Amino acid sequence: MDFYQADPTLENYWRGVILFGRNVASYKFALAHALYEVDKSGSDLVTLEELAVPFSRHLCQHLLHAPKQITSRGSQFLDTCVQFNNGELTQDTLTETTVRLGFNNVIDAFHNVNAGEIEKRFFLDERKTHKGIRLTDNFYQLSVRQQYQNLAFETNARWNLVEQAWAMGVSRNLVAIEFDEQEKLLFSHVNTRRVNITSCRDSLNGYQKGRCFYCFKPISLVPGDTELADVDHFIPWKARDEVANINGVWNLVLSCQCCNRGKAGKSSHLPSRKLLQRLHIRNEYFIQSKLPLHETIVNQTGTQPAQRIDFLESNWARAKNNILFHIWEPKAEGEATF
Repeated sequence: MDFYQADPTLENYWRGVILFGRNVASYKFALAHALYEVDKSGSDLVTLEELAVPFSRHLCQHLLHAPKQITSRGSQFLDTCVQFNNGELTQDTLTETTVRLGFNNVIDAFHNVNAGEIEKRFFLDERKTHKGIRLTDNFYQLSVRQQYQNLAFETNARWNLVEQAWAMGVSRNLVAIEFDEQEKLLFSHVNTRRVNITSCRDSLNGYQKGRCFYCFKPISLVPGDTELADVDHFIPWKARDEVANINGVWNLVLSCQCCNRGKAGKSSHLPSRKLLQRLHIRNEYFIQSKLPLHETIVNQTGTQPAQRIDFLESNWARAKNNILFHIWEPKAEGEATF
């Protein structure tokens, strides 16, 4: 996988952990959220007791709507979180149990991606010597980067997607992720009931490394921001009668507002073949990220890379030939990183 190797910024190493790390429990996401809340003006040593409060709070909040937070049969720590949610335990008891049980594996495994440790560490394990972790310069540098404000949105979106996959049992029932154009949400169905999963923007942004799919200008996930990303159909909606499942995740990208709606923007034009190759690379990131977008993309486009390339090529050609689109490509606003 060349996700962060091709663009070795700190935010992309962090995204490597969140998007591509192994998911056997949701503790990694809770730890990431706890780190977002750390007082960055204080000591670089963060004790387990300091981490325990935001770490357990995020897990307790997610347990309210998603009881399955781990792939093993049970967890004494999660049982404690449930008891706290039920009003059976105090905050002090929850914090003490979190310090004792909550960090046993997640601190060791946090930096592991694809059976190896990433090159940039964001904290050092000092539990044995100082009862906590020590933040590295990498983390402090990350926290002042332009993309930092997007990472919490991306982390929560990834957490929601993994929860839904576990809830539906992806080994038995492939997760079909669909897109609601009006609400900009990804959703699925449980039997006949629609289940809203998460924001489409927040789910896609990390795989595009926080940049417009077309011109690579930085984009934002913060509501109300002037650079808030648009969700766009790569093959335009106008071709919906020619292209099956045009609303599928495989065809959704995030765009800056200039590329999507500007005077020289894409509008209802068809992106070039060069951009079609970029779409294939982006979709392969989904597949490397495993559940549940892996299952969704494979189900929509093919089980093998050659099949997926052919799927994109044939749909692009069908749209071009039958709708007679003008071919469009933007002026680059940043270095191409995929």
